[in-house]
Amino acid sequence: MKIAVIGTGYVGLVSGACFSHTGIDVVCIDVDERKINMLKSGHIPIYEPGLDDIIKYNVEKGRLSFSTSLKDNLDEVEAVFIAVGTPPDEDGSADLKYVLGVAREIGRYMDHYMVVVTKSTVPVGTSIKVKSAIKEELAKRGVDIPFDVASNPEFLKEGSAVDDFLKPDRIVVGIESHEAEKTMRMLYKAFLLNGHPILFMDIASSEMTKYAANSMLATKISFMNDIANLCELVGADVSMVRKGIGSDTRIGNKFIYPGTGYGGSCFPKDVQALVRTADEYGHSLDILKAVEAVNYRQKEVLIKKIKSHFGDDLKGLKFGIWGLSFKPKTDDMREAPSLVIIDKLLESGASVIAFDPVAQEEARRILGDKITYAKDEYDACVDVDALIIVTEWPEFRMPNFRVIEKLLKTKTIFDGRNIYEPEEMQELKFNYYSIGRKSIIISK
Repeated sequence: MKIAVIGTGYVGLVSGACFSHTGIDVVCIDVDERKINMLKSGHIPIYEPGLDDIIKYNVEKGRLSFSTSLKDNLDEVEAVFIAVGTPPDEDGSADLKYVLGVAREIGRYMDHYMVVVTKSTVPVGTSIKVKSAIKEELAKRGVDIPFDVASNPEFLKEGSAVDDFLKPDRIVVGIESHEAEKTMRMLYKAFLLNGHPILFMDIASSEMTKYAANSMLATKISFMNDIANLCELVGADVSMVRKGIGSDTRIGNKFIYPGTGYGGSCFPKDVQALVRTADEYGHSLDILKAVEAVNYRQKEVLIKKIKSHFGDDLKGLKFGIWGLSFKPKTDDMREAPSLVIIDKLLESGASVIAFDPVAQEEARRILGDKITYAKDEYDACVDVDALIIVTEWPEFRMPNFRVIEKLLKTKTIFDGRNIYEPEEMQELKFNYYSIGRKSIIISK
């Protein structure tokens, strides 16, 4: 079986590589010549644990290749996956220009039956637009070539995407014909043999499933952050509350860890897009609008704590930051809380030195010389007035506090991920601020 995957971003590259690992012949296509040349030379343009090994292995086996030409790679292809970006438009809706551009190109060059599959996260009704775009191009050519469209949303978590693809909780496929279902079943045959559930449904339901899933997870995060803020006011400990509610099987213990708000490429834009879709149909998703508002506010919660400790004027103060990516095991800084925190610190006259195990180069691309980049976590503590923890990388969990206290100007830590215990910080005589728990104030 042979397929083409259009787009070598996070979703397309992981999907193409993992499909090839099941024995399928895959060509990954992208208009970005620089990115394709990188891949051909063995370099991976994104950071994702295990992805480089799986790409190298399947390239060597001849099952995975890369190209900039869709026209030259449609021979014998049974399915074409559209995995290009759908960035938020100015009004928050998903911008489909890249998806529909690929659809039109497929219509210009296809010469046999195939299934066109949207892998990008797209609003309900996109498959109709994709089908229309392809048909328009076929009509211009004066040909009538049969094809089907399908929806196959991804449920990959950055940092564990390879395992998520190869060992999925579920596979959701939206189809509109028996022939399309037959092709998709064959494509996922290896997963069916391993017992992974595959759910076939109508295309609209498939498209909605992706948005609903991400919006539900975002809701859990914002809810827990709001509860954490209330815990501080009433004297409760959100860590205890989290354990208390997480043991309820109806709620579960995932996505109920308080922090500095969600970021990344999915939750922010998917929540916005679903809210916008509802508005277009005259329905207000009030819960999700509140989720967005809480998340925006939460990204500034550490700034409020910093100013409560040092005062509103931070001019002349220097802060060390641990963690820049929006979550561990990725270099993705899209909508990262660190960016909001850094901007607010700089606006208040402070300077920043930061360290991230993986996202340093991405930070340089985004922030340039606005901040200083540390060589390691301890370098980010030298002569700073306080340490701010934004991303819970494993190497930050057990630092040498005796070294840290000698490096800091004042023994003050703002922990945006609750990775240390207040009692421990009190014993070490650190000023310690976390999320939803009592603050330890030794001295100001």
